[in-house]
Amino acid sequence: MRALASRASFLAAAILSACSHQQSALAPDGGTARAIYQLFWFFTGVCMAVWLVVMAFMLAAIFRWRGSSPDPMLEPEDASERRISWVVGAGVALTVLILTIFTFASFLTNKSFAEPRPRSVTIKITGHQWWWQVNYEAHRADQTFETANEIHIPVGQPVKLDFESPDVIHSFWVPSLSGKQDLIPGRYTTLTIEADKAGIYRGQCAEFCGIQHAHMAMYVVAQAPREFAQWRVQQLQSATPPHTNQLRRGQQVFQASACAMCHSISGTNAGGRVGPDLTHFGSRMSIASGTAPNTLGNLTGWIADPQRMKPYTRMPSVALTGPDLIAVSQYLESLK
Repeated sequence: MRALASRASFLAAAILSACSHQQSALAPDGGTARAIYQLFWFFTGVCMAVWLVVMAFMLAAIFRWRGSSPDPMLEPEDASERRISWVVGAGVALTVLILTIFTFASFLTNKSFAEPRPRSVTIKITGHQWWWQVNYEAHRADQTFETANEIHIPVGQPVKLDFESPDVIHSFWVPSLSGKQDLIPGRYTTLTIEADKAGIYRGQCAEFCGIQHAHMAMYVVAQAPREFAQWRVQQLQSATPPHTNQLRRGQQVFQASACAMCHSISGTNAGGRVGPDLTHFGSRMSIASGTAPNTLGNLTGWIADPQRMKPYTRMPSVALTGPDLIAVSQYLESLK
């Protein structure tokens, strides 16, 4: 018994170690997520009530049988059949009623998501293997810009997300703010999200999309409207020019190497469209779509050997000398 308890404790610890408040549908901070949260607990409450009723009837039957005489008087066959018919009929009717209620509740919840609301910001999100391309749309071309793996939104304002995928099916999911939305090649899908308070919300691709599916995260940064407006103005600016010889060397190495063939940096000759835009890379929280924190050491290791940090990623290794590698890393970290 003691060994069983020890194993159960170990198993519970292992399961709980996978739990995190950072990405939880049970910690809603948006209208859509709150509706899903309420629907979840409604379903759970009804199912718990059904379970308790079933357990009560089962225990009543067990104790009734145990307390009966060894040779009970047999019940008339007609009465027994009527009782069975009533029990089966009541069970079927109750099941149909519960499923109807569940369907109706789900319908009302989904209907609330589709209600038209004015959106202050429209963002186009493209899912790639294995990163998120984020384009902020506007009526004027000079007010649009691109970033990657991080989505900034204003608090208290609905934001429209337009989705597409050029490769495989992905699924956008930030559980604290919304439900899931699939990205299907050849189709355009949309989702509206809204944050009630400022904070950083982790999201994840929720559809298996290849070997690095688990390393396809994103962060939604909800900011006060004034802070969001300031961030947007900053993102519209070109990259910060290098102001030291070391940073200038890093820029030269970047533009002369294969880096510039895949990545773009506004204000420079780098105009690649294969990988993420790096114009303000230094201000991002993570690298490789949430695989590692954005630090100088992690970035240097990522550039030197991306396959080691994220196997099968489409970013190739770039043959750089040690000094050039350090210079490029420092230059990218300076792009705030």
